[in-house]
Amino acid sequence: MFFSTATNGIDAKGRVSVPADFRAAVASDALNGVFVWRSFNGPFLEGGGEALMAELSAAIDAMDPYDDSRTSFERVIFGGARPLTFDANGRVTLPKDFAEHAGLADKATFVGMGRRFEIWNPDAHAEQHAAALDFARENKHALRRPPRRDGEGA
Repeated sequence: MFFSTATNGIDAKGRVSVPADFRAAVASDALNGVFVWRSFNGPFLEGGGEALMAELSAAIDAMDPYDDSRTSFERVIFGGARPLTFDANGRVTLPKDFAEHAGLADKATFVGMGRRFEIWNPDAHAEQHAAALDFARENKHALRRPPRRDGEGA
């Protein structure tokens, strides 16, 4: 799983270091990298490892094969995803169109989201994070723990 938030520099060739704990989360994948695509939820990138791609594939496969939503998800996620392999220093090269979509120039903020991660422009992420924190404070009652099973500790 992907945890934490880190901001790393982007060099002149578009290379950015993927946080070490993100690399560790996909260490067992055959790709030796991550899959990344332009988010349809806003001006940022989304990504993950082979497990996430398999999970998304299963969710899409469960949809009606002739559903227009299914086709859109396939095009955006699978058609738009790019496998980005790690170099010897744990960096990936961001495609120019991806960097433009997310407004990335000299820095990128990686945000762990559990099974997936996001890559943001640091300023845009700071604004989004402040709004998300306010929302979480106002809606904290919605976050519930699952009921305990008999015999589980306190």
